[in-house]
Amino acid sequence: MAAGRGAELLRPPSSSGRATLLELFFDLAFVVALARVSQRFVALADTTGWALVTGFGHTLLLFLALWLIWSHTAWITSRYEPEQPIIQAVVVGTMFASLVMAVTLPRAMEERAVPFAVAYLMVMVVRPLTIGVALRGHPRRLVPFRLAAWAAVSAPVWLAGALGPEHLRLPLWTLALAVDYLAWTLGWPLPRVGASAVGRWRIAGTHLADRYQQMFLIALGESILVIGLVFGGVDYSAERAAAFVVAFATTALLWRIYFHRAGLLLPEAMGRAAMPGRLGATSERTHLLIVLSVLVTSVGYELVIDNPYGPPRPGWLLFVIGGPALFLVARMRLEYEIFGRVSPSRVVGLLLLVVVTPGAALGTPMAVLIAVGVVLALVACLDTVRDRWRPPEVRVSPVGREEGGERDAEA
Repeated sequence: MAAGRGAELLRPPSSSGRATLLELFFDLAFVVALARVSQRFVALADTTGWALVTGFGHTLLLFLALWLIWSHTAWITSRYEPEQPIIQAVVVGTMFASLVMAVTLPRAMEERAVPFAVAYLMVMVVRPLTIGVALRGHPRRLVPFRLAAWAAVSAPVWLAGALGPEHLRLPLWTLALAVDYLAWTLGWPLPRVGASAVGRWRIAGTHLADRYQQMFLIALGESILVIGLVFGGVDYSAERAAAFVVAFATTALLWRIYFHRAGLLLPEAMGRAAMPGRLGATSERTHLLIVLSVLVTSVGYELVIDNPYGPPRPGWLLFVIGGPALFLVARMRLEYEIFGRVSPSRVVGLLLLVVVTPGAALGTPMAVLIAVGVVLALVACLDTVRDRWRPPEVRVSPVGREEGGERDAEA
């Protein structure tokens, strides 16, 4: 299958599972993008009701568009050899388009909608066509052409939303993005050609897992950047210093909980999986939730450090408590993907966050952040105690197992 024209683009089995320097360079654009997403979320802190819902929906849509660009790129470099010049050109071009999206993101739902949509479509349409042409006569060329065909279907809707009335932008872009995500889920089916099930793709599983871990660390880095800038931006009061310390400790706990067992063993599980594409597809959705939860939590840090003992605002709870709660849900999903079970500690932590939410509306932002930190610390401690008396688990993911003798037959 690897022989023939265009075969030199395929990632060989001997290729390193670590990300290349170019991929790490590419991630710098997403440092900017995630910071821009946080800025839009912060603007929602003092809103309530329908304004909060629509504002959150706008920002979530933009984040999902960025995530689709990043995750597609991670799959490309896990499927094709990133040292090949054409793949490097594709990655650099994607980086530039992503940077344009990041720069325009704060006003992408307003007057900068056109450059945001054009940059997005340049990646979604031009990139797969470039790869398809480079593959020439190789059977895998059909996959990128499928991607381009489906992107061409949603492109008019993206452009209509960008060029049309502002009040129609959210529904039109939601429809277009839903088409893009649905196409990925279905394998971009085309008449007479059929679909290309992502779960059956031949990929470098350890490389893809490594990329997911790196994106999680980038999100944590954005959190560290936020708490550093907010704390260093104005006066150094004792109250704000205490909030700074609690925010940093909470970030460290998120790191600890993620990498405890499941997050740390993700590359090994991908490498051992009989069908790494299947595990990679489910893990992609899990890490979407994880990265989003870290971004939402970092907004809570900023709000609390800025005014730790101010009056409680309902919109704050969405970030201060909602972010960590979403993180625990996503982390439970990751654990199930790796081990086929969920630890009681995460369930306990999630329930405690639900229990403290009604009372949190009556407390100060600082008190709520401390309560969240205590809950996460409890989860981390329960993990440590539980695993002290348990032997190491077999790292074979139930998600990546073969079923019914099915094998990866995708070209």
